[in-house]
Amino acid sequence: MARPSPAPVGTAAATAVRQASLREHNLALVLRHVATAPRPPSRAELAATTGLTRATVSTLVDELITGRLLTEVDPTPRSGAGRPALGLALAGDGPVGLGLEINVDYLAACLVDPTGAVRHHAVRRIDLRPVPPAEALAMVAELITEADAEAARQDLRLAGTALAVPGLVTADGVVRLAPNLGWRDVDVPALLGAHPVLAETGLMVDNEANLAALGELRAGAPDPATFIYISGEVGIGAGIVLHGSLFRGARGWSGELGHVPVHPEGRPCRCGGRGCLEQYAGQEAILASAGLAGSPVARLVEAAERADPVACQALTEAAGALGVAVAGVINLLDVDTVVLGGVYAPLARWLAPPIEAEIRRRVLTAAWSPVTVRAALLGGDAAALGAAGSVVRTVLEHPARWLTTPVAGGRDRGRAGGGRPRSGG
Repeated sequence: MARPSPAPVGTAAATAVRQASLREHNLALVLRHVATAPRPPSRAELAATTGLTRATVSTLVDELITGRLLTEVDPTPRSGAGRPALGLALAGDGPVGLGLEINVDYLAACLVDPTGAVRHHAVRRIDLRPVPPAEALAMVAELITEADAEAARQDLRLAGTALAVPGLVTADGVVRLAPNLGWRDVDVPALLGAHPVLAETGLMVDNEANLAALGELRAGAPDPATFIYISGEVGIGAGIVLHGSLFRGARGWSGELGHVPVHPEGRPCRCGGRGCLEQYAGQEAILASAGLAGSPVARLVEAAERADPVACQALTEAAGALGVAVAGVINLLDVDTVVLGGVYAPLARWLAPPIEAEIRRRVLTAAWSPVTVRAALLGGDAAALGAAGSVVRTVLEHPARWLTTPVAGGRDRGRAGGGRPRSGG
């Protein structure tokens, strides 16, 4: 059968396309204004700020309320005559994102609603290095099932799922290399795709530091944000945000800070190199230097709080190695903020001063452009939260896709749109 010719401009078909695109644009416009407003705006205020007519705004708002993306709230008190109009806010019972994280020594899952509230959070502590990828992903599938049941219990609609992995991830979700897990060329979507939840909502797979950086960006980083997010776990990853957008590099594999050599002829690394940063500043390296090998990081925090000299020395040495690597990044990219995430977040008060000292010593512009070093706003849960937030953000940026998705599986579900986001808007 011959392919039909495109409808000429001016025909009913072309007009319909333009109208659909305009509706999608206006839905996103109204939702964005509500999401970023300092207080819940009224419909009249939305009409004034967006330039749309009151009738158009009212129609769009009704559609967004029906789709559980917006909700009406009590008006903000104001002076003047007349009864104040109801305000509009993101709906807490709207579509939720499921965020998952696989790391070397734990699995995590969380549900986040459009307001940013965490509706479910679960962590399973387990050393995954001896576990084959298929078995590890079967454990992830159990967390998905539990989270889906919790969403149903709270009458929440699952919009999509994102998985954070500590390694090099392709755009179609294949983990090319995760050295600390021992993974190579693991097709995550193929191994997980049969799960009924993912069959309905889709799956996005991305590097854990990238998703953590996006979570940090949306948690309240200054605008326009330029920072490096350092994810400290057994390995060390980095998410780089430049002017409010995630920098992925030419092939999407930027941020492998843990494999920057700080001692070129130093300790052997799982990646095959020598002297990599994670051998001196990774979680296991710090704990071993502190005489706490195999202990939880909380034990290290306790030791540092009581000024244990061995623990404090271990932290100082790790921070010195971090500072050397970070100074190189700052000299190259001119970022103004270093965010310490993962296990570094609770250790930030001891790590930050030595890192800052190395930055002052090694960054050419430090005398004129001081660099801030701080703990992550989302603490050690940033990767899973950032993964869930990425799903929610996709819905908020493209609400028409959500509103036009048929109900599936016998209860309200939707799909936030496929594919891995390539930038952090």
